[in-house]
Amino acid sequence: MVPKKYPYSFDPTYGYTLETLLDITPPAEPEGFAEFWQRAYEEAKNAQPMARLADTGKTENGWRIYDLNYTSTGGMKIGGWVGVPVKGPIRRGFVIGHGYGGRGGCDTHYPLRESVIFYPCMRGQWSRSMNPPISHESQYHVLHDIDKPDKYVLRGCVQDIWVAVTAMLNLFPQVEGHVGYLGGSFGGGLGALALPWDDRISKAHLRVPTFGHHPIRLQCVGQGSGESVRKFHQKHPWVAERTLPYYDAAIAATHIKIPVHCACALFDPNVCPPGQFAVYNAIPGKKKKLYVQDAGHFSYDNEAQQGQEIMDAIEAFFEDL
Repeated sequence: MVPKKYPYSFDPTYGYTLETLLDITPPAEPEGFAEFWQRAYEEAKNAQPMARLADTGKTENGWRIYDLNYTSTGGMKIGGWVGVPVKGPIRRGFVIGHGYGGRGGCDTHYPLRESVIFYPCMRGQWSRSMNPPISHESQYHVLHDIDKPDKYVLRGCVQDIWVAVTAMLNLFPQVEGHVGYLGGSFGGGLGALALPWDDRISKAHLRVPTFGHHPIRLQCVGQGSGESVRKFHQKHPWVAERTLPYYDAAIAATHIKIPVHCACALFDPNVCPPGQFAVYNAIPGKKKKLYVQDAGHFSYDNEAQQGQEIMDAIEAFFEDL
């Protein structure tokens, strides 16, 4: 059930119902969109990650944890962690994105056994990839070089995902053909932008994905990074034509060719629900799956049960990867 009480001056459903959310279509695709991202992908494919692992001596939920360092596009130094199964085979690999604000460790609660898992921190993000002058604070990070479409920080963050896949395949070549991606919020939006162009990724899960349908997002007051972009747009309206269309996760989703499991929220003060559902709706074909959760970025009565149901769905979805 959608939360009825909340400490905001706005309604985090933005007046949408499940029926109207499922009717949202993506914005018009700008000229050169596919070419823009194909160029970005080629840059990432040509990067030499020179990935290094260092054993931390720690284990979590059946994974041995290693520190990860690699070099992404533009010479950007990226850090993170890798989980390697303590026992059993490695038959598949996953890159797991994080929410805005970065990550302080591994998300080893995912039911992804017999898998090596890469947990990179995207450029500029706490705690392993802080790269001044890129701010690690989401309200500033999301605006870094937004006036330069070819250098906007989100382009580099997507490339960090692709280079993480390269690093994984270099270190664990046996997972080739069995690579998945999972990401929520910030990591969900980056995933939608990344998936269409990298055929090394076979399946993905996106939870409450951001960056979907910027024309709607610019109308939605909120608590997340989108609010920074909305306020920036009020002073610099050109951003809606010059930059944002090329970073619209819903437009990118129309190019996705692999099965994707999405979890989208009916109520979310940080990532507006119409943007989330725009991403899911835009994915073509019949192999996509949807879990509708009551709320995102907000504690609610049914949260634990729905969280477990999502984990169960993820386990089943990736079983044949």
